[in-house]
Amino acid sequence: MNFRKGRGREDPEINLIPFIDVLLVILIFLMVTTTYSKFTALQITLPTADAEKALQQPFEINVAVDPQGNYAVNNIRVATREAGGLADELKAAAEAKPAGQKDPIVIINADATAAHQSVINVLEAARLAGYDRVTFAAQTSARK
Repeated sequence: MNFRKGRGREDPEINLIPFIDVLLVILIFLMVTTTYSKFTALQITLPTADAEKALQQPFEINVAVDPQGNYAVNNIRVATREAGGLADELKAAAEAKPAGQKDPIVIINADATAAHQSVINVLEAARLAGYDRVTFAAQTSARK
């Protein structure tokens, strides 16, 4: 039994208008949410330095701290672990400075696994000795 007598078969038709509408909405969304790097970057000109090298090397006191909390001032082991005794050792090391030099720079070479308190003791010793120029030595990472 053919119930569709007289009707011809219609070809299926794909309606493209809703598809185009959806694509336009997606395109507008992508355009709005895209960031452009030239608008987010600051245009700066970095200063240049034309300074000459220092004629005199500043006087340095190197303090090494090992993982066990032992100290060495200018590669000479120190028996004390208190800040007061370490300050006396820093003053004794500073007596070797050449004439005309300012206060020495205290360079702290602490092991990566050294306790924080050991490093703080060196900072306190430098304060007690009256040296306000303190810096830390570091090395670059071996992994790249």
